[in-house]
Amino acid sequence: MEVTIESSWKQVLQQEFDQPYFQEIVLFLKAAIRSGKTIYPSGANIFHAFNSTPFDQVRVVILGQDPYHNPQQAHGLSFSVPEGIAKPPSLMNIFKELHQDIGMPTPTSGNLENWAAQGVLLLNAALSVEAHQPMSHSKIGWHRFTNEVIRIISEKKENVVFLLWGNFAKSKQEFIDTQKHLVLTAAHPSPLSAHQGFLGCKHFSHTNEWLTSKGLAAIDWTLP
Repeated sequence: MEVTIESSWKQVLQQEFDQPYFQEIVLFLKAAIRSGKTIYPSGANIFHAFNSTPFDQVRVVILGQDPYHNPQQAHGLSFSVPEGIAKPPSLMNIFKELHQDIGMPTPTSGNLENWAAQGVLLLNAALSVEAHQPMSHSKIGWHRFTNEVIRIISEKKENVVFLLWGNFAKSKQEFIDTQKHLVLTAAHPSPLSAHQGFLGCKHFSHTNEWLTSKGLAAIDWTLP
């Protein structure tokens, strides 16, 4: 399977695509589809986060665990859903925090492509999932791949803000050089944990304060 991915990412990740473990991911997905299983997101959207936010433009990373596993939700951007799809509970809590933090009105859409276009890499640790089976692809090799993505961003870039929500995301700090980058951690925005430190974290305003302190443009978090 030829990986269709934006050119700057292809350049920095080519070594991963050539590794045997990545070929195993491809074979696994092909076999799953042949057997009649439904995989989310669609093949064209598996690398949507990378194609929407070129490596050269990454300024913020928001790390999710794996794609939404219900029909029509996943489109390759962590926490985001396509236009016209109901906003999942975690995303509603993200919007609630944005309102509390910067006064942003609740958007009509849950599509976060506007953030991606500004340099916010909306990265899931696993890039695929079987329908109605959360975490079903967490052990097929994706974590090795996305750990390397995080490490490469840390190594090759400067002044990136990493937003790590929940214990799983926090475990990725080991791949980040905190002398060069800002890491902000909080509870996961899920309804089960949002009141344990996500709501009130002010990560969105803190992100912009950091970026502007480094002479970089702030993120316009507002959405239609």
